[in-house]
Amino acid sequence: METLQEVKRKVYQFGNKSADGNSKMKNLLGGKGANLAEMSAIGIPVPPGFTITTEVCTEYNKLGKEAIIELLTEDVEKSINNIESIMGSQFGDSENPLLISVRSGARVSMPGMMDTVLNLGLNDEVVHGLVAKTNNERFAWDSYRRFIQMYGGVVLGMKPKSKDDIDPFEEIMEHLKEKRGIELDTEFTVQDLQDLVYDFKDAVKKRTGHDFPADPWEQLWGAITAVFDSWNGNRAIYYRTMNGYPADWGTAVNVQAMVYGNMGDGSGTGVCFTRDAATGENVFNGEYLINAQGEDVVAGVRTPQQITKLGSQRWADLAQIEEAERVANYPSLEELMPSIYEELKIYQDTLEKHYRDMQDMEFTIQEGKLWILQTRNGKRTGAAMVKIAIDLLKERLITEEEALLQIEPNKLDELLHPVFDPRALKMANVIAQGLPASPGAATGQIVFFADEAKMYKNTILTRIETSPEDLEGMNLAKGILTARGGMTSHAAVVARGMGKCCISGAGALKIDYKKRTLTVDGKEYHQGDWVSLNGSTGNIIEGKVATVEPILSGEFAELMTLADKYADMEVRANADTPKEARAALNFGAKGIGLTRTEHMFFEIDRIRAMREMILADTVKGRKHALEELLPMQRSDFEGIFEALQGLPVTIRLLDPPLHEFVPHQLATQKELAEDMHISLAAVKNKVAELEEFNPMLGHRGCRLGNTYPEITEMQTRAIIEAALNLKEKGIVAKPEIMVPLVGTVNEFVEQENIIRKTAEKVFEERSEHIDYLVGTMIEVPRAVLLADAIAEYADFFSFGTNDLTQMTYGYSRDDASKFMSIYLEKGILKADPFEVLDQDGVGQLVKMGTERGRSTKPDLKVGICGEHGGEPSSVEFCHSTGMNYVSCSPFRVPIARLASAQAAIRAAK
Repeated sequence: METLQEVKRKVYQFGNKSADGNSKMKNLLGGKGANLAEMSAIGIPVPPGFTITTEVCTEYNKLGKEAIIELLTEDVEKSINNIESIMGSQFGDSENPLLISVRSGARVSMPGMMDTVLNLGLNDEVVHGLVAKTNNERFAWDSYRRFIQMYGGVVLGMKPKSKDDIDPFEEIMEHLKEKRGIELDTEFTVQDLQDLVYDFKDAVKKRTGHDFPADPWEQLWGAITAVFDSWNGNRAIYYRTMNGYPADWGTAVNVQAMVYGNMGDGSGTGVCFTRDAATGENVFNGEYLINAQGEDVVAGVRTPQQITKLGSQRWADLAQIEEAERVANYPSLEELMPSIYEELKIYQDTLEKHYRDMQDMEFTIQEGKLWILQTRNGKRTGAAMVKIAIDLLKERLITEEEALLQIEPNKLDELLHPVFDPRALKMANVIAQGLPASPGAATGQIVFFADEAKMYKNTILTRIETSPEDLEGMNLAKGILTARGGMTSHAAVVARGMGKCCISGAGALKIDYKKRTLTVDGKEYHQGDWVSLNGSTGNIIEGKVATVEPILSGEFAELMTLADKYADMEVRANADTPKEARAALNFGAKGIGLTRTEHMFFEIDRIRAMREMILADTVKGRKHALEELLPMQRSDFEGIFEALQGLPVTIRLLDPPLHEFVPHQLATQKELAEDMHISLAAVKNKVAELEEFNPMLGHRGCRLGNTYPEITEMQTRAIIEAALNLKEKGIVAKPEIMVPLVGTVNEFVEQENIIRKTAEKVFEERSEHIDYLVGTMIEVPRAVLLADAIAEYADFFSFGTNDLTQMTYGYSRDDASKFMSIYLEKGILKADPFEVLDQDGVGQLVKMGTERGRSTKPDLKVGICGEHGGEPSSVEFCHSTGMNYVSCSPFRVPIARLASAQAAIRAAK
């Protein structure tokens, strides 16, 4: 049997305006490698290098380190020779040294989740050659200490063991700064840097028991395999799980010639965006640092300066810095290096037009020469995502279909959350100002460590700067606040990708991790204190701030109109109250796909009548209680019908088991006995009688309606009378009565007869008529098998995929959390089937039920009303199955509308 190593290319070269690959090869070369190849081919100045494919990562996980090194050696040696010939220097040579970087590159952007090593190839001999070659002793020794620090952490495991530990290299540096009375890394002398190198190497020997590797080739293989290992590191696994990326994708490895931003005041490094990643505004922006390497910008160790003059002036306004001070101390790149800025501006324009999307670029300036290190489609907030897509469409860079496909449906959720009430903001106490790194409104209690983010219901993760190790805490927190770092720091980039509110670079904050305190202008805040973040302005506010619902207009409204133009499957909403129904309409729902009538019975003034009905021993007693509930239900239905103004409303008859309505605590049982003038023993006996071993499979749904037909009669009467009452007001009501939990044809027929007889009786009483449908919820596997027979009687099917998933898997949705995370971690399941529709199992039942139902009734209306109705991949599956509609919670309606349009566009290709 042929193996990957025998038949597939493993290494692809790029550089000197040529490349083996291109941007269409992201699955194989990873996003970074594919874009490096593409940039090189179109003439962008990219340091030469090569990419080891993602498929090798998969092989690495199967074969192990030694086998992969043997497999790659010949190709890697040839590729290093190619870099040497382009750069005119030699890897490992002590007189004319070539240094390289080793970076990860998955097929999708995963900022900071995997590992990077810079300045690789240095040792005690090579560093002297670098000094002679560059005539810059400080630069050479600074690069050497950076290399040991980075290689030690990434490859040799020299990292803090717990949150209370200090990075061993940082501890050495802080000790030296204290001894020398300095604050910044840039203040180290050459002697300081030499001392750090030897202290770092000594720390490696003490911690690992081995000398720091001096052989450049040993260093290279250590870095390559460390990048492969980082694909299965904790933070990468968490990020993949959070975003639903498969574990079998793997990462590519990119090896490139080093170019240096830390060679003095004529050198620098930065990150830039072709448009504003927070707002979507069509403004070139970014940040840079003089005499620095790229990691300094994203790590937030130093707060960088703005690239454009406009950005610098905006930043100065926020920081309340006078113009003269700004120009003297914080000049923009546009002002400091105008020719480099103009060149960079040309490249950013070229790359955005080439890729037809907003680009996130990294660059280095080495002694006046500009190099582009990477470009990728930039991470952006939900608001920026929508604006950028619509603007690119208007600029005729993309088509309508491309604009829709450019949107990540789930990121629309960011636009649907509350924002701070402007009136409350006027009264707010702003305690400090930072950079508005990711917009939004966040109120929560301060925590200082990522693993404590779940300590409170709402938390604000407050750090000096974040690192990739903080990912889980960032995901759990409502907002992120950092004292250091700019708009392109790790905290800012990851927060925008998550849709989290973030303020970075708030230099006035003094954070003490040991005391767990935050001090601003002498006032101390402790863990658990409430603060609010305005991610749109950078204001940090003391205490809580009230919020209001967002107003959706402008580009969002344009996007939704465009989505509806292409979608051929409607989106309805699950709504149980008039308020929810109105919210659904505001989000563009075309009807109600599920109204759960049982939710109407849990209100205080109704639960008593419901309990009276349950405790009744006779039909007469039950009917008496139901007569009390009838006007309440009728009023609810009237409100929902009126809100829908002629759109269809699918109403599910009573579904849950009766034991959910009775009290189980002694005090409440006593109150009920007194209220109903019966004995406590009678209440206790009834509660015990209703108890079931497995309520999910017990006396509920249509079983309840068939044993107590008076319940179905009351609910039908309430629905039909409500519709007739609306008709008298000139409002059309379109009820669709849905029978739940059907498993046999006779179950449905029995319920249908009760519904239709009751409806006819009401029509006779009122001498009036309305159209209505009677259908069923397909949620029992047996109903799928008998769908053709059920369709002879049913007007519509609605798949209840919550219960269908439970019954197909044999998992209880309420209890699955006990093992679900382990199943996902071990790869037993690729996704939680209660969140993402299981297309291979449950999905095939849905497809079968649809096909069988329509074999009997070709025009049978089919929809889905489980939670999957608002999940994009599930919506696409429903489209492929030929459903008429999906139904989801009101706040997921825009997401489903977009997903429906995207499904139609993909299907048409």
